Amino acid sequence: MAHKAGFVNIVGNPNVGKSTLMNAFVGERLSIITSKAQTTRHRILGIVNGEDFQAVLSDTPGIIKPAYQLQESMMDFVKSAFEDADVLIYMVEIGEKELKDEAFFNKITHAKIPVLLLLNKIDTSNQETLEEQVGLWQVKVPNAEIFPISALEGFNVPEVFSRIVELLPESPAFYPKDSLTDKPERFFVNEIIREKILMHYKKEIPYSVEIDTQEFFEEEEIIRMRSVIMVERDTQKGIIIGHKGAALKRVGVEARKDLEKFFGKQVHLELYVKVNKNWRSDQRQLKRFGYEK
Repeated sequence: MAHKAGFVNIVGNPNVGKSTLMNAFVGERLSIITSKAQTTRHRILGIVNGEDFQAVLSDTPGIIKPAYQLQESMMDFVKSAFEDADVLIYMVEIGEKELKDEAFFNKITHAKIPVLLLLNKIDTSNQETLEEQVGLWQVKVPNAEIFPISALEGFNVPEVFSRIVELLPESPAFYPKDSLTDKPERFFVNEIIREKILMHYKKEIPYSVEIDTQEFFEEEEIIRMRSVIMVERDTQKGIIIGHKGAALKRVGVEARKDLEKFFGKQVHLELYVKVNKNWRSDQRQLKRFGYEK
């Protein structure tokens, strides 16, 4: 039997469940998930291997109209997802009626590759609404196969994955068969810390933050890490640290627990906060943090 391999790229509006779906496919928590928009900033690859296939899945930032340079870079990751896809997954949620960017929507409806439209969060709906929504999307994206799913509950997820494998082109594997992702370990340290900040801080704070893991030493029994939380203003630094350091301590404790689960061994995590003015609009800084090609 011929070996199949290809890139399966997931696009859609913010908060439709792209990261939940990616994690469900891969069986690992590679993408962070919170209820806030713009949680995913990078294009994250998750690799699923079978004896006769390799599906290289790609979680992308939610499609938005950029307001500053960081968001421009995030949308570049989405554009690149259209360029190299063998199968495109367009994800929408119950009640949604349009993509926020008409040019992107046009690319989806005129795609020359297979498009799977996944109607997510059907566990929050009823049969009548579901049928209306399926009808709406059949008209809007006539080139797509439509699958109602619940990424959170796992409903129809295995069926979608089986269809993806059927659609993959014949090809040797792109990555070693024991690979899970293309990202280095420090990337996941940064993402887990950033997730805790998204969960515990409000307004602009989570969007002004970038994490830089400057030390990562793995010993037999323990991994020692030193990470810097970068903010844009002195006032934000104070908010991140909190009264007598309590807020920063909470982030550190919760992140350490998740990192120990992720790496399967004891973790020692040191956290510091540093002001890095206007990093979101500085191309040199964005390149350093992996947002610029």
